[in-house]
Amino acid sequence: MNFKVLKSETVFHGKVFDVKLDEIEYNRTGNKAIRQTAIHPGGAVIIPVTNDGKLVFISQYRFAHNETLLELPAGKLEKGEDPKLCAERELKEETGYSSSKITKLGKIYTTPGFCNEVLYIFLAKDLIDGDHAREEGEEGIELKYFTLKEIDEKIKSGEIVDAKTISAVYMYKVMYNV
Repeated sequence: MNFKVLKSETVFHGKVFDVKLDEIEYNRTGNKAIRQTAIHPGGAVIIPVTNDGKLVFISQYRFAHNETLLELPAGKLEKGEDPKLCAERELKEETGYSSSKITKLGKIYTTPGFCNEVLYIFLAKDLIDGDHAREEGEEGIELKYFTLKEIDEKIKSGEIVDAKTISAVYMYKVMYNV
Protein backbone atom coordinates (compact mmCIF):
# COMPACT_ATOMS: atom_id res chain seq x y z
CA MET A 1 0.00 0.00 0.00
CA ASN A 2 1.19 3.49 -0.75
CA PHE A 3 -0.73 5.10 2.10
CA LYS A 4 -1.50 4.79 5.79
CA VAL A 5 -4.87 5.12 7.50
CA LEU A 6 -4.93 8.02 9.94
CA LYS A 7 -8.52 7.69 11.12
CA SER A 8 -11.36 5.27 10.47
CA GLU A 9 -14.95 5.45 11.66
CA THR A 10 -18.32 4.03 10.75
CA VAL A 11 -20.54 7.03 10.02
CA PHE A 12 -23.72 5.17 9.07
CA HIS A 13 -25.25 1.90 10.25
CA GLY A 14 -27.95 0.60 7.93
CA LYS A 15 -30.06 -2.50 7.52
CA VAL A 16 -28.29 -3.59 4.31
CA PHE A 17 -24.90 -1.89 4.60
CA ASP A 18 -22.82 0.46 6.74
CA VAL A 19 -20.66 3.34 5.56
CA LYS A 20 -17.06 3.69 6.76
CA LEU A 21 -15.12 6.92 6.42
CA ASP A 22 -11.31 6.68 6.36
CA GLU A 23 -8.81 9.50 6.38
CA ILE A 24 -5.62 8.40 4.65
CA GLU A 25 -2.19 9.89 4.04
CA TYR A 26 -0.11 9.02 0.99
CA ASN A 27 3.40 7.85 1.90
CA ARG A 28 5.33 9.60 -0.86
CA THR A 29 3.71 13.04 -0.79
CA GLY A 30 2.05 13.28 2.62
CA ASN A 31 -1.15 14.39 0.91
CA LYS A 32 -4.34 13.45 2.75
CA ALA A 33 -7.52 12.07 1.29
CA ILE A 34 -10.90 10.77 2.41
CA ARG A 35 -12.23 7.35 1.37
CA GLN A 36 -15.84 6.28 1.86
CA THR A 37 -16.59 2.58 1.74
CA ALA A 38 -19.95 0.82 1.79
CA ILE A 39 -19.49 -2.17 4.10
CA HIS A 40 -21.68 -5.04 2.96
CA PRO A 41 -21.87 -8.60 4.35
CA GLY A 42 -21.75 -10.11 0.86
CA GLY A 43 -24.09 -12.57 -0.73
CA ALA A 44 -24.57 -15.62 -2.86
CA VAL A 45 -25.88 -16.07 -6.39
CA ILE A 46 -27.11 -19.42 -7.64
CA ILE A 47 -27.49 -20.60 -11.23
CA PRO A 48 -30.23 -23.23 -11.27
CA VAL A 49 -30.00 -25.43 -14.38
CA THR A 50 -32.86 -27.74 -15.32
CA ASN A 51 -32.29 -31.23 -16.72
CA ASP A 52 -33.03 -29.89 -20.22
CA GLY A 53 -30.32 -27.22 -19.85
CA LYS A 54 -32.46 -24.15 -19.18
CA LEU A 55 -31.44 -21.64 -16.55
CA VAL A 56 -34.05 -20.64 -13.98
CA PHE A 57 -34.36 -16.88 -13.62
CA ILE A 58 -36.61 -14.81 -11.45
CA SER A 59 -38.50 -11.73 -12.51
CA GLN A 60 -38.44 -9.37 -9.53
CA TYR A 61 -39.34 -5.75 -8.84
CA ARG A 62 -36.36 -3.71 -7.65
CA PHE A 63 -37.20 -0.62 -5.62
CA ALA A 64 -33.93 1.25 -6.28
CA HIS A 65 -34.58 1.26 -10.04
CA ASN A 66 -38.38 1.18 -9.90
CA GLU A 67 -38.54 -1.63 -12.42
CA THR A 68 -38.83 -5.38 -12.68
CA LEU A 69 -35.57 -7.13 -13.52
CA LEU A 70 -34.66 -10.57 -14.81
CA GLU A 71 -32.11 -12.04 -12.41
CA LEU A 72 -30.66 -15.22 -11.06
CA PRO A 73 -31.73 -16.06 -7.50
CA ALA A 74 -29.48 -14.39 -4.94
CA GLY A 75 -29.43 -13.06 -1.44
CA LYS A 76 -27.46 -11.42 1.33
CA LEU A 77 -25.30 -13.43 3.70
CA GLU A 78 -26.30 -13.52 7.33
CA LYS A 79 -23.49 -12.69 9.76
CA GLY A 80 -20.97 -15.58 9.69
CA GLU A 81 -23.06 -17.59 7.22
CA ASP A 82 -21.44 -20.05 4.81
CA PRO A 83 -22.06 -18.71 1.27
CA LYS A 84 -23.14 -22.17 0.05
CA LEU A 85 -25.87 -22.32 2.71
CA CYS A 86 -27.01 -18.86 1.64
CA ALA A 87 -27.17 -20.02 -1.99
CA GLU A 88 -29.19 -23.10 -1.00
CA ARG A 89 -31.56 -20.94 1.08
CA GLU A 90 -32.11 -18.44 -1.73
CA LEU A 91 -32.68 -21.20 -4.28
CA LYS A 92 -35.45 -22.67 -2.13
CA GLU A 93 -36.84 -19.35 -0.99
CA GLU A 94 -37.13 -17.71 -4.39
CA THR A 95 -37.74 -20.66 -6.75
CA GLY A 96 -38.98 -23.57 -4.64
CA TYR A 97 -36.20 -25.74 -6.03
CA SER A 98 -33.57 -27.54 -4.02
CA SER A 99 -30.54 -29.51 -5.11
CA SER A 100 -27.99 -31.87 -3.64
CA LYS A 101 -25.61 -31.01 -6.50
CA ILE A 102 -24.40 -27.46 -5.78
CA THR A 103 -20.95 -26.41 -6.96
CA LYS A 104 -19.06 -23.20 -6.20
CA LEU A 105 -17.93 -21.46 -9.39
CA GLY A 106 -16.14 -18.47 -7.87
CA LYS A 107 -16.72 -14.96 -6.61
CA ILE A 108 -17.08 -11.43 -7.91
CA TYR A 109 -16.51 -7.98 -6.42
CA THR A 110 -19.62 -6.02 -7.37
CA THR A 111 -18.39 -2.43 -7.10
CA PRO A 112 -14.79 -2.39 -5.82
CA GLY A 113 -14.40 1.36 -6.20
CA PHE A 114 -16.55 2.08 -3.14
CA CYS A 115 -18.01 -1.13 -1.73
CA ASN A 116 -16.49 -4.28 -0.21
CA GLU A 117 -19.37 -6.57 -1.26
CA VAL A 118 -18.33 -10.04 -2.45
CA LEU A 119 -20.84 -12.27 -4.21
CA TYR A 120 -20.16 -16.00 -4.31
CA ILE A 121 -21.42 -17.77 -7.43
CA PHE A 122 -22.84 -21.30 -7.30
CA LEU A 123 -24.27 -23.75 -9.82
CA ALA A 124 -27.22 -26.01 -8.96
CA LYS A 125 -28.03 -29.08 -11.06
CA ASP A 126 -30.41 -32.02 -10.58
CA LEU A 127 -33.09 -29.65 -9.33
CA ILE A 128 -35.81 -31.00 -7.07
CA ASP A 129 -39.16 -29.23 -7.37
CA GLY A 130 -40.83 -27.97 -4.20
CA ASP A 131 -42.59 -25.02 -2.62
CA HIS A 132 -40.93 -21.63 -2.39
CA ALA A 133 -40.60 -19.77 0.91
CA ARG A 134 -40.55 -16.15 -0.21
CA GLU A 135 -39.98 -13.31 2.20
CA GLU A 136 -42.19 -10.25 2.52
CA GLY A 137 -41.79 -8.15 -0.62
CA GLU A 138 -40.93 -11.17 -2.79
CA GLU A 139 -44.52 -12.27 -3.39
CA GLY A 140 -44.51 -11.00 -6.98
CA ILE A 141 -41.51 -13.06 -8.08
CA GLU A 142 -42.12 -15.09 -11.23
CA LEU A 143 -39.95 -17.92 -12.52
CA LYS A 144 -38.63 -17.70 -16.08
CA TYR A 145 -36.75 -20.44 -17.95
CA PHE A 146 -34.21 -19.54 -20.65
CA THR A 147 -31.68 -21.30 -22.84
CA LEU A 148 -28.19 -19.79 -22.97
CA LYS A 149 -28.94 -18.52 -26.48
CA GLU A 150 -32.07 -16.76 -25.21
CA ILE A 151 -30.06 -15.26 -22.34
CA ASP A 152 -27.42 -13.97 -24.78
CA GLU A 153 -30.17 -12.27 -26.81
CA LYS A 154 -31.73 -10.74 -23.69
CA ILE A 155 -28.35 -9.35 -22.63
CA LYS A 156 -27.77 -7.94 -26.14
CA SER A 157 -31.21 -6.33 -26.20
CA GLY A 158 -30.83 -4.81 -22.73
CA GLU A 159 -33.59 -6.92 -21.23
CA ILE A 160 -31.09 -8.47 -18.78
CA VAL A 161 -29.04 -5.70 -17.14
CA ASP A 162 -28.32 -7.11 -13.68
CA ALA A 163 -24.52 -7.25 -13.26
CA LYS A 164 -24.40 -10.25 -10.92
CA THR A 165 -26.54 -12.23 -13.32
CA ILE A 166 -24.47 -11.34 -16.39
CA SER A 167 -21.26 -12.16 -14.50
CA ALA A 168 -22.59 -15.47 -13.20
CA VAL A 169 -23.86 -16.56 -16.63
CA TYR A 170 -20.48 -15.71 -18.17
CA MET A 171 -18.66 -17.61 -15.41
CA TYR A 172 -20.87 -20.66 -16.03
CA LYS A 173 -20.32 -20.52 -19.80
CA VAL A 174 -16.54 -20.20 -19.49
CA MET A 175 -16.10 -22.86 -16.81
CA TYR A 176 -18.39 -25.43 -18.45
CA ASN A 177 -17.73 -24.59 -22.14
CA VAL A 178 -21.45 -24.25 -22.81
